[in-house]
Amino acid sequence: MMKSQSYKNHIRYYPPHHFVYYPIIMTLLAFSIYFSCTREDSLIWGFISAVFVVLFCLAFMLRQHYALTLQNRIVRLELRYRYFSLTGKRLEEFDYQLNDDQLFALRFAPDNEFPALTERALKENLSGTVIKKAIMNWKGDYERV
Repeated sequence: MMKSQSYKNHIRYYPPHHFVYYPIIMTLLAFSIYFSCTREDSLIWGFISAVFVVLFCLAFMLRQHYALTLQNRIVRLELRYRYFSLTGKRLEEFDYQLNDDQLFALRFAPDNEFPALTERALKENLSGTVIKKAIMNWKGDYERV
């Protein structure tokens, strides 16, 4: 269970990005400025170039991580909206009892199966795989990255 959020702790850091990527990139930037002013060694410049290529790839992978995190949040919101519009009840009252695997599996259930399958997942603690297999008329999610 996550600790209660407040103004003092609401900022979310992604350690590999904020505490690894930025310090490394700033350090390499400082070194590259230093070497550009004091050295002509091509071996050093080759090494620095290779490191910048690796950091570029890391930045690209982090973009994908952020996109997936945002999509997970959107899926949760969609499920809350669907559940409320179908049942008149708020999913937020008990969605904390479902893990991510279960919630993300439920998104494939069509509207006519979704409420009952949600109740069943809660009562029987079904895994995401079991939930997916229980869906009779699959509702595709074609916009997920």
